[in-house]
Amino acid sequence: MSGFSPDHPGADVRVSPNFGPRRDGLKPDMIVLHYTGMETGKAAENWLCDPASEVSSHYLVHEDGSIVQMVRESDRAWHAGKSSWRGLADINSCSIGIEIVNPGHGLGYPSFPKRQIEAVIALCAGIASRHAVVPERVLAHSDVAPGRKIDPGEKFPWRQLAEQGIGHFVAASPLRDGPELRPDDAGACVEEMQSMLALYGYGVEITGTFDRQTQIVVEAFQRHFRPRRIDGIGDRSTLRTLERLLDSASASLG
Repeated sequence: MSGFSPDHPGADVRVSPNFGPRRDGLKPDMIVLHYTGMETGKAAENWLCDPASEVSSHYLVHEDGSIVQMVRESDRAWHAGKSSWRGLADINSCSIGIEIVNPGHGLGYPSFPKRQIEAVIALCAGIASRHAVVPERVLAHSDVAPGRKIDPGEKFPWRQLAEQGIGHFVAASPLRDGPELRPDDAGACVEEMQSMLALYGYGVEITGTFDRQTQIVVEAFQRHFRPRRIDGIGDRSTLRTLERLLDSASASLG
């Protein structure tokens, strides 16, 4: 493929060779947000377009708000890796991937610039309109790959996106002392927490035992929805925030 017209108005096109057809008749109904985790946006753009990398994304958003499209929305980009959501493992076939230029946790993890986030919001709004993406299907890479990925991280302004109709959000319940579910706990309360996480979409097995995978998923949930404290503990704030998300969710979670 030598080139294509951008799906998003105003985006520059730089074609990545790393793509293929969407599988099993799946169409994009999800947006997955990443950070690049590299020193510069140019280095990230080059990597996503390098056939040796075997990774790509539909879009990359630079710090200045400029947008580069590398894979057509109709095609399957290679951005999510090993991942799952609501029982589906081939996230690449049902999603649009957006890489947001930020060096990430290993390189200082600065805040996301205002004009960059404004561009992400406009891009997500256009994608959601074209593909009928509901708010609950705008997710972090860390949501679909808990433990393996932590991007775009706790500094990402999900509230700001939600104020523009992008993504599912409730204000996190306050941190308060009270009963907590911790690793190695077991019983009905743990099973209920696992069930709520699985109902929302996270890949967690409902065993009634607070094992390591459960802790990893709780951390992923906190990173997105309760970023003030990310400790993998099922405290009152975490559980109440999860309950309120489920209560406010659309029929897409039914």
